Amino acid sequence: MNHLKKDKTPWYLQVATISISALAGLISAIVSWRIFRYFRDILRQPPLRYREISFEGHDLSNSKFLGFQIAAANLRAGIEKRGLPDGSEKLVLCAGRRNFREPWGRDLGFASYGMVELGEYQAVKESLEVFLINQLPSGQFPIKVGSTRTLDRFFHALLRREQPIVSPLKPKYVSGHNTVSLDSNALLVIALLNYVDRSGDDALAERHWGSLQRAMGWFDAFILDQDGLLQQGAYADWADSIARTGRVLYTNIVYWKALKEMAAFAERTAKSEKAGFYGQKAAGVGGAIQAHFWRADLGYYVTSEDYDNLSSSGNLMAIAWGLAGAQKAGSILDAMDRFAMADPVPTKPVFPPYPRSSVAIENRLGRLAYYHNNAAWLWLGAWHVIALCRVGRLDQAQALLDRISSIIVRDGTVHEVYNPRGDYVSGLWYTSEAPFTWSAGMVVYAHQVYLRRKESRPVLDQVR
Repeated sequence: MNHLKKDKTPWYLQVATISISALAGLISAIVSWRIFRYFRDILRQPPLRYREISFEGHDLSNSKFLGFQIAAANLRAGIEKRGLPDGSEKLVLCAGRRNFREPWGRDLGFASYGMVELGEYQAVKESLEVFLINQLPSGQFPIKVGSTRTLDRFFHALLRREQPIVSPLKPKYVSGHNTVSLDSNALLVIALLNYVDRSGDDALAERHWGSLQRAMGWFDAFILDQDGLLQQGAYADWADSIARTGRVLYTNIVYWKALKEMAAFAERTAKSEKAGFYGQKAAGVGGAIQAHFWRADLGYYVTSEDYDNLSSSGNLMAIAWGLAGAQKAGSILDAMDRFAMADPVPTKPVFPPYPRSSVAIENRLGRLAYYHNNAAWLWLGAWHVIALCRVGRLDQAQALLDRISSIIVRDGTVHEVYNPRGDYVSGLWYTSEAPFTWSAGMVVYAHQVYLRRKESRPVLDQVR
């Protein structure tokens, strides 16, 4: 006869084991229920759809016109009323609908050029006021104001559901890389003064003149040498997947432009002391950019001390805003032609690409190392068109604008980013934002600049 061994485990340990097992089961059930409810709530959100654009009564063979109309519709589709923590509401421009349904300072800075062209003054004004309301005492504006966490945005996009917009907008001052955004601060200053210049709403700038001065004063902490140039940390500008540090061309071009606009407004409104102050700083920064970044042997402004490649953002805006004279502008544009930077989609961020070691690890792991390298962005294509207009190369500008428009018509929307083959980025982990208001706004602006230049064919006239 077999005899079972008697369990000699003390009773209190048996009770503890049973209790722990029951608690673990309860926790597992609670977690499972919360996960189920989380994804259930996402799936209850409306499916992600784009607003249809009607072209009834229009010539559908004119792709340039259609591209402009789609870009304008995409830009306006990003305008919506959102709540603030105090219960008030503002019209704001969101960066997109799939990934970025929230206002971003950098995106607004560029997109506002197109909004002004379309006469969307109220939306520009109220969008800017949201950032002014949330400015820190140091002068820093938020990088963005949002109401949805990063993980929530990802799952809504993955499951193709609209992001909820019921929560109030709250500011965020650092990026996912825990960095500040130097260019965003300057772009918001530029956007506000461009809005004021075009709308005649001097009262907005007068009312927030102190805020604008604090925003410019905030940059002093990033000026580490007597040359007056800004020095930044890694991932601190628009190309925020690239670890470019120190003096960066693009960031300093945008800073120089903000100084110029501050001086111009101060002079126009009889603030002579401030006009002189900002004018002198702009002249000093402009001279330092020429001395530090221009390479006659290469024929363009280099990106930084570490990279002697041609980055299109800084070079094209140097032309468009008048920092690069006629000879330098022609040399830059010729170099971009040689490097085929506008093929197949206008325009690539840089040539030659940054080394892979400079690309953020998450982009490499997500197979998006090309995102700020040899992908293409239509907002850069728009600056390319504007730069060509400024030097009088209108035939080239028209050809580039036609290509941009045909890409928009092909896809039926303005996408955020296009892969090296010319298709918009679409994968399991990330799909290009669409409609992307930053690029849509710049395409609208480029169209209008081209039409104005075509009427009079001026050479090297001022482009704001």
